[in-house]
Amino acid sequence: MGEMGTTTGDRPARTVQEAVEQLRAALHDAGIILPSLRIDPVSGAHGDPYALVDLGRCNLRVASRLAAALRGAGGDA
Repeated sequence: MGEMGTTTGDRPARTVQEAVEQLRAALHDAGIILPSLRIDPVSGAHGDPYALVDLGRCNLRVASRLAAALRGAGGDA
């Protein structure tokens, strides 16, 4: 569950802000924090519904945990 109260489980996000909140909550549940996770300031500046999500940068430990979490979630596609 998201801390902001707008995360709605498995329902697809309706806005880029909601998508970022859902992603942040899912990562948190997996024990992963991406401190730079945000809406891209250029594409998100005018409320573009297809604004990009900037995942930011992370260290080796976080990258390894993220890869393991994706493999554990069936990310073999």
